[in-house]
Amino acid sequence: MSQHLADAPRSAAAPDAEAAERGDWWRDAVIYQVYPRSFADGDGDGMGDLPGVTARLPYLRDLGVDAVWLSPFYASPQADAGYDVADYRAVDPVFGHLTDADELVRAAHALGLRIIVDLVPNHCSDQHAWFKRALREGPGSPLRDRFHFRPGKGERGELPPNDWESVFGGPAWTRTVDPDGGCGEWYLHLFAPEQPDFNWDHPAVHDEFRSVLRFWLDLGADGFRVDVAHGLIKAAGLPDIGHTEQLSLLSTSATPYFDQDGVHAIYRDWRRVLDEYPGGRIAVAEAWTPTIERAARYLRPDELHQAFNFEYLTTPWDPRALRRVIDTSLAAMNAVGAPATWVLSNHDVTRHATRFGNPVPPFDPARPVAAPTQLREAGDRALGLRRARAATLLMLALPGSAYLYQGEELGLPDVTDLPDEVRQDPSFFRAAGQDGFRDGCRVPIPWSGTEPPYGFGPQAGGPSWLPQPDSWAGLSVEAQTGDPESTLELYRAAIALRREHPALGAGTEVVWLDAPEGVLAFRRDSPDSRAIGDGADSSGSRQSGGSRDIKASGVGKVGGSRRERRGLVCTVNLTGEAVTLPAPGRELLTSGAPAVAVSDASAVSDASAAASAGCPAPGGDAAPLVAIAADTAVWWAI
Repeated sequence: MSQHLADAPRSAAAPDAEAAERGDWWRDAVIYQVYPRSFADGDGDGMGDLPGVTARLPYLRDLGVDAVWLSPFYASPQADAGYDVADYRAVDPVFGHLTDADELVRAAHALGLRIIVDLVPNHCSDQHAWFKRALREGPGSPLRDRFHFRPGKGERGELPPNDWESVFGGPAWTRTVDPDGGCGEWYLHLFAPEQPDFNWDHPAVHDEFRSVLRFWLDLGADGFRVDVAHGLIKAAGLPDIGHTEQLSLLSTSATPYFDQDGVHAIYRDWRRVLDEYPGGRIAVAEAWTPTIERAARYLRPDELHQAFNFEYLTTPWDPRALRRVIDTSLAAMNAVGAPATWVLSNHDVTRHATRFGNPVPPFDPARPVAAPTQLREAGDRALGLRRARAATLLMLALPGSAYLYQGEELGLPDVTDLPDEVRQDPSFFRAAGQDGFRDGCRVPIPWSGTEPPYGFGPQAGGPSWLPQPDSWAGLSVEAQTGDPESTLELYRAAIALRREHPALGAGTEVVWLDAPEGVLAFRRDSPDSRAIGDGADSSGSRQSGGSRDIKASGVGKVGGSRRERRGLVCTVNLTGEAVTLPAPGRELLTSGAPAVAVSDASAVSDASAAASAGCPAPGGDAAPLVAIAADTAVWWAI
């Protein structure tokens, strides 16, 4: 097991002074998720590690992100890729040493980057000292009270204590063997059997995690991503659910073990700890809840700072569905004073460049259905990438904070054809496993060269813990750098514009503009561009949560009065063919082909609809018509 902090110097380093003064930096941050085992291999053993991440931090600085979230690197048997933690204060030897974590934090801060550590409080490893002692001491051990040990049902206790199912498939209970060799009690694990759930009704669990928070905050961590934040408290008595097929990995169904009201007292306690430290230390909830409004409850002013917007991630490529989730998200977050967050991919879902290349489920406003997040079909690669690029510009134009998953800036697809023998996702091996194909989004990313491992490790032809496709040479960082048409350069340009443009980043609303069918169009205004009468009803605007609809009021006018504005319009054509509309302003950035001027108005299939879709030019003259390519997003300066 790795050494502890006593063997490593404490890190007082922090991001640059100007950024450190911004305690609310997270309200408009672009945060990049690093999955350490697949990011960069520093020692050549085929597994990514912390020295590899440190060596690649300048790349992330140049990409333009504000913070780096690291998936778990704690001491762990790796039954679930590090989400089975044996020691929360140690680094697993696979990833390095605690001094490597300290060096990573220092190096990141020197580059102006913040570090978010993944915290796993719902469960630990079956190799955790507490759990091992609980098993060793047998029934009656006080350590068993820190977990959920229960006698079984049936004449001889041969049946699980209740009917709960594991998210990874099969029962959520495993029977133990007593020290004398007899059949013993059962313990609860909502995920793999190697991941016993903590009992958060026990005060020792609270004390332990307050200590863990301070340990990493003292090391210099800028915050935490809270794994399974919705799962810590279970309903009293652990009641039966009464049916099977209760939950999948990313489900938002209501259950007696997720999203219980008791979790909020835990996060109020944690917030007090975070507020003891300077520089805006934060906590981000991974909370799969039945509604966005339920997720917002985790973000009340005395609780956590952000929550991942999984409803946005699971929204299909449909303008009505996207507008609905944007409005709902902004309204829910505004109600508690929290920033909205936007995310398209992470380590648990099929990459969005592949999801968007597969058929879109039909949208029914009365009964909206989430798009599937685990796919085994590669789909239409060109279509998926085109939509993924457009989705990125849409996401980065929205108010709040954005999360990126490593490799999406390269346009990487999911690897859907991994041989079964190389898969390592634990749910793949369960008899009734669910969503067991996460390995496809975890394949190590390509950095350089023409053959695997594409610079992932220090030696050409070296090992990689998951095989990389032979077709990835053209997707490497090296191949895309400097190519203005590449996805990498699109991300770099979009993030730079987002940082520089006064209308982008933090905010609470978008102003929806009329647009042709299949097109989303909205305006973002800079904070200093509001004019007298901006909120007046005479403008023809209608307030709608965190958004407003503008009916023929014009980009350059509000309530019919002239005013200067440093704003931005984002238009997204979600259809499969080019759409013509009046140009809202000067084109800044496009996810695909540049908008093409249309000289002949007869080329517009519905001239009246197109005329109302855009807005008059700032000078009051009719805006020129332009054609926006299929599945393309454009940013316009106004």
